[in-house]
Amino acid sequence: MPTAYKRILVKLSGEALMGDDAYGINSATLARIVAEIGAVAQLGVEIGVVIGGGNIFRGIAGTATGMERATADYMGMLATVMNAMALADAMRQAGVNSRVQSALNIEQVVEPYIRGKAIRYLEEGKVVIFAAGTGNPFFTTDTAAALRGSEIGAEIVLKATKVDGVYTADPKKDPAATRYAKISFDEAINRNLKVMDATALALCRDQKLPINVFSILKPGALKRVVQGEEEGTMVHC
Repeated sequence: MPTAYKRILVKLSGEALMGDDAYGINSATLARIVAEIGAVAQLGVEIGVVIGGGNIFRGIAGTATGMERATADYMGMLATVMNAMALADAMRQAGVNSRVQSALNIEQVVEPYIRGKAIRYLEEGKVVIFAAGTGNPFFTTDTAAALRGSEIGAEIVLKATKVDGVYTADPKKDPAATRYAKISFDEAINRNLKVMDATALALCRDQKLPINVFSILKPGALKRVVQGEEEGTMVHC
C-alpha cells in the first residue's frame, strides 16, 4: 500500500517510554515502539525522531524546586540524550539502522546536529534521532520537533503520545470529552487545546507543516497515519 508521506518527523514523548512504570524506560515498551517505527521504515518512509526527556527529568519541574530555569532545562536536554541513546540501541538490536544527533555538543557520546548530514542519513534510509531539543533553554522538545521538521523538509509532524488525539477537554477528567478528527491551527491555539506549546504550533502553522496527534501505545497507529488512514487528530492550516 502506498504511503501518504515520504519524510516524517515523529515527536516521541519521554513519558511514552515509561510504559506502566513510574519513571525511566520500560524495555518492553521501548521494543514495541521500535517495532512500530521499524514497520514504517520498511515502507521506505524517511523518519526523523525528536525525543523528550520527561521520564527522566523535566526542566520545568526542576524550577518548581527552586532550581534556575536554564540549569533545569539543560538537565532536561541531557535526559533526552539518554533516551535517544536507549532508542538507538533498541533499534540496533531490532535491525533498524539509526543515527543520533545532539543539539548539545557531546561528541564522545553522540554526533552533533548537522542539518546536511541528517538529511543525507534520511536519504540513505537511516532513522535520525534528534536529541537535546533545540540546544537552548526555555524551548520545549515540541518546539524542537517543529524546528527539526521544518529544517529537514518533513511533510508532517507526528506527535506520538499516550492519548489517541486531541480532545475538547481532558478525557481522564471529563467523560463527555470528544476527540477532534481534524482541527485548524488557529482553533487549537484559540481554544488552548495543548496540542503542542504555542511556539511549536505557530512555527508549524507558519511553515504549513501539519501535525497529527495519535497514541503510540495503539498497535499499528503510526503505520496507519503514514498510510493516510484516519487516526488520531489532524491539525492543519
